[in-house]
Amino acid sequence: MSFLSPLTLRLLAFNLLLVFLPAAGFLYLDTYERKMLAAQERSMVQQGRSLAAALSGQRLGEGLGQAETWREQAAPLLKRLERRTDARLRVIDRDGMLLADSSLLGPRAEARTTTQEKTLRDAPLYRAGALLIRLVPRRFLRPAPVGDDAAFYTSSNFLDGREVAAALAGRYGAATRISAGGQRSVTLYSALPIRRGDQVVGVVLVSQSTFRILEALYEVRLGVFKIFLSTVLVAVVLSLLVATTIARPLRRLARQAKEVVDRRGRLRGHFKGSKKKGEIGDLARALESLTHRLEHHIQFIESFASDVSHELKNPLTAVRTATELLSEAETPEERERFLDIVQHEVARMENLLSEVREITSMDAQLEEEPVRHFALDDLVEQIASGFNLRPGVEGRIHFHPPAEPATVSVSPERLTQVVENLLENALSFSPDGEPVDVRVESQGRLHQLSVEDRGPGIQPEHRAAVFRRFFSYRPKEESRSRQQGQHAGLGLAIVKTIAESYAGTVSAREREGGGTRIVVELPAA
Repeated sequence: MSFLSPLTLRLLAFNLLLVFLPAAGFLYLDTYERKMLAAQERSMVQQGRSLAAALSGQRLGEGLGQAETWREQAAPLLKRLERRTDARLRVIDRDGMLLADSSLLGPRAEARTTTQEKTLRDAPLYRAGALLIRLVPRRFLRPAPVGDDAAFYTSSNFLDGREVAAALAGRYGAATRISAGGQRSVTLYSALPIRRGDQVVGVVLVSQSTFRILEALYEVRLGVFKIFLSTVLVAVVLSLLVATTIARPLRRLARQAKEVVDRRGRLRGHFKGSKKKGEIGDLARALESLTHRLEHHIQFIESFASDVSHELKNPLTAVRTATELLSEAETPEERERFLDIVQHEVARMENLLSEVREITSMDAQLEEEPVRHFALDDLVEQIASGFNLRPGVEGRIHFHPPAEPATVSVSPERLTQVVENLLENALSFSPDGEPVDVRVESQGRLHQLSVEDRGPGIQPEHRAAVFRRFFSYRPKEESRSRQQGQHAGLGLAIVKTIAESYAGTVSAREREGGGTRIVVELPAA
């Protein structure tokens, strides 16, 4: 099912893992229960000690035995304690006979009906929670403790439980028994000795059901389970919502990726950009830009192969024609002329292949070549000085430095190649003896490198075409074959490639007073 994608399932699993944190509250319930039981036992012991201390200080009435005296004196004490406690207090003599019982003075907490408890446990939500965690049933339903039934003390006025025996022996006695009346709670028993001097003359037995604690635990468990169910519901809804906003766009991008290329790997389409904000939108726009760049690169490769084939076809045709005529030549002068043509065309092909190799390797190298900050004007001045030392140039390169250093961040080797190609191009068009002006100027965040010659200039319709590969326009007296032999039409194309790889531009303009001005703009470092 596509709706439940792997991404959707991972998000859902992650959110549900966080949701289970509220369920950790169930683990705390054991500690909570133990603390409440300990607090209840301390309260029972305090009540028993108070009653035992009060009875220890009572004097025996005249003509009455200890049993009759305690029956008369215990009633007022039990009534006063009854207003402050839910525990059941009983007074027992040394023979284990019951002398006084607070349950005879009114209803006790442990004698209440279990209607409320059953109502909580029978609630549908509580039963659903108990069903879900049946593997750990004690988290919801406390198991029955090991011990006697609470009915042990209800069948007779003679009380001889182990806790009573411990108190008659002068020690504190305690026991836990299952509550009577069908409750799931237990009843705690605490027995404390009544001393008169060094002798134990009776026992105070305090008992209290844990029903209130169990009731509180039921309410806490039910509350935690409600929070758990709510968070599970919210986690599921949010997971599906987030997964829909992520998985659906990703599936759309995956579908477009399959449609972009055919089985033979040819580009047949484009990624459709997205106006949405966020990472998915950024990814869609990046993929759209990638396909456009890939398409342009493929077009460049295809057109470049076609251009190279066309440029090689002309010299090969000339070589074939010259060799055919060479075999028919009758005079040494004709043979020498045809051989000169063959050598010239071979040199032309060698020059063409050399520049083709340079421009094809440039794309792969430019991205990996290190760049550094340096002064553009210093580099241009050094190259101009070197050109001025060449035979035939003899100081024709005039360098005009900027008012302030122009710093750029490019590869010095590539920028040297740009300047050399521009100077060679300008010198080839300049009349003999005419200077070539080289200027470096700053235009805000851009630095301009301009090379001006005083040649015939470039026709307006050719100013953009001069930067295309293999384009060469030289309206001079030189023969066409000789022009093409010396110039393959790749010098300015290489300049354009290098400039654009460093976020720069190159353009051809008309020089004031005649001639051509080539301007390269590079961003300042």
